[in-house]
Amino acid sequence: MSESSDLIKLYSSRLLALAADIPHLGRLPSPQASIRKRSPLCGSTVTVDMDMADGHVSRFGQEVKACALGQAAAAILGAVVIGRTRPELDRAAAQLEAMLKHGGPVPDAPFDGFEALLPARDYKNRHASILLAVQAAAEAARQIET
Repeated sequence: MSESSDLIKLYSSRLLALAADIPHLGRLPSPQASIRKRSPLCGSTVTVDMDMADGHVSRFGQEVKACALGQAAAAILGAVVIGRTRPELDRAAAQLEAMLKHGGPVPDAPFDGFEALLPARDYKNRHASILLAVQAAAEAARQIET
């Protein structure tokens, strides 16, 4: 398969549609936690603002300056993040990393939308950007709980 057809497969219309419609886009006023993550390889950045109530995400905002894959990952996270717990976010981050880097399965529901990023497994230089949003959300939840 040629490099250009590989890239076409990677940047599917589904991924591009996700990247174009990111839920909870924008910063929150006075969040309980604010975490900024940056991929040193490509320079993508994601800033997550979060509030939790009774152990569940109650408010969420994200500023995403990333490639289409990082944007798609932020969209997948944003669609399901409200109501999630810290352990759920930690598990999603670990499962997404295992899916990308170690050939693991798609993360458990409600994070199974990350299945759209399966073609990115072969592009190690994109993994860090894809992981930014979910890692930032998990870190924000840990920060709030401590």
